[in-house]
This record gives sequence, C-alpha cells and structure tokens, in this order.
Amino acid sequence: MQQVQSTMAGTVLQVLVQPGDQVEAGQDVVILESMKMEVPVQSESSGTVKEVKVEAGAFVGEGDVLLELDE
Repeated sequence: MQQVQSTMAGTVLQVLVQPGDQVEAGQDVVILESMKMEVPVQSESSGTVKEVKVEAGAFVGEGDVLLELDE
C-alpha cells in the first residue's frame, strides 16, 4: 500500500479522486491552497485509490496522509 502525503501545510480545496479510481504516477490527486496559491499534490506511484483521508475545507500539515493506494 502506498500513501500520498501533503507536500505543505494548507487547506484542501478539492479532492480529485474517489475510492476505486485508478491513478497514474504524476497525476494530480488533491489541490491545496496555501498563501492564496493553488498547489496540486501528485501521486508518486500508480494504483487504485483505497481510501481518501481528507475532504475539501480540511486543514492539513506537511506530511499528513491525504489518501492511500493499493498497487
């Protein structure tokens, strides 16, 4: 199982995937807002979304787990 983690502290603007979705390495999966900038978070690996751990409006810190992937 792979985890996609937040690259910075910020507010979740949008979650672009749902459980069961296939994602590719490098695909945008979450959009964060930090200091009025939109920052996409990309998956480092390919797989199937097992669980989304955040929702729009939530505040996350750097390194927080955003979602989990099954390979």
